[in-house]
Amino acid sequence: MPGNSFGERFRVTTFGESHGGGLGVVIDGCPAGHPFPHERIRAQLARRRPGQSALTTARDEADAFELLAGVDPESQLTLGTPIAMLVRNKDHKSGHYADIAQIYRPSHADYTYDARFGLRAVAGGGRASARETVARVAAGALAEDLLAQAGRGSEPGVEIVAWVDRVAELERPSVDEHTIDRATVDQSPVRCPDPELAARMEAAIREARKQGDTLGGVVRCVIRNVPAGWGEPVFGKLSAELAAAMMSLPASRGFEIGEGFAATRMRGSTHNDPFYMADGRVRTRTNHSGGVQGGISNGEAIRLAVAFKPVATIFRPQETVTRSGKSVEFSPRKGRHDPCVLPRAVPIVEAMAALVLCDHMLRSAGVRASDLGHAQGGS
Repeated sequence: MPGNSFGERFRVTTFGESHGGGLGVVIDGCPAGHPFPHERIRAQLARRRPGQSALTTARDEADAFELLAGVDPESQLTLGTPIAMLVRNKDHKSGHYADIAQIYRPSHADYTYDARFGLRAVAGGGRASARETVARVAAGALAEDLLAQAGRGSEPGVEIVAWVDRVAELERPSVDEHTIDRATVDQSPVRCPDPELAARMEAAIREARKQGDTLGGVVRCVIRNVPAGWGEPVFGKLSAELAAAMMSLPASRGFEIGEGFAATRMRGSTHNDPFYMADGRVRTRTNHSGGVQGGISNGEAIRLAVAFKPVATIFRPQETVTRSGKSVEFSPRKGRHDPCVLPRAVPIVEAMAALVLCDHMLRSAGVRASDLGHAQGGS
């Protein structure tokens, strides 16, 4: 599978570099006849865009998308053919990178891209930049809109909400996973739904930036109203594909589903989720499994978390080498970078979750938008 494409039935290919003319996405497999969700895409791109608060990079990009193909211009319904979207770069300052063309920045992809391709896009890190995720968010918003109509009859469609769960050592906001919504998450620029903890997180990020340093943390996500039966039994496990999606994100360093690593400290008698019947369907009394058992959704909320490392660009002296192998001390003099990726990672995690789930929904359904309400049961 090409390294720039993702998905089986809902297949996404992204293109473009951080400081090129723009970044975009081609989506193949979107069902025909779905009203194209312009506003949902704009809203999610706005949540991801740079320059939205003092906690993010100062790069000023509106991230307005252009729809190039795949939608009927009059009805605004999807045609069932490939959909293409483009976001043009407006505020890229490639000159900031001229002095590092021959230097491998610590913990960046400079050296590894050279090792893989024999050359690299120096300005902004090229494809390795988190700027690439603008294309994923655009595609993910479309996937999310398709998932929203996956309910049957009066049942609600799939809902995806992520939030900042930890920044450095500050963690565990009080969150009701049954009711948490994006409006509550977005009340704070750090996107932590606990006001007191959010204020402490903001202060920590500001202090790290003042010191020329960066912070990491954890984004947690809940996915509600996923029907039982999505996923494959072995190599296409829903949990495995969610893990692959999240670990493809820039700066991601860990993935958990359900209790995750905490399950290693539990006994089976505690971790098991007892079954019971309610309103004619099988339910579980607890949800330590995180909504997935045997790689297939069980109808409970999917609970996952993604760990992100501190941003690699710091404004402090560091030891490194040049492309010719000369040892040097490196300290960037210019550049605009997030001191913490967590606030802008929230819509990106939501996008990747939507892409995986939409792909599995379509494996269980047909090829028309009208079929999606019947995407119940196994693949």
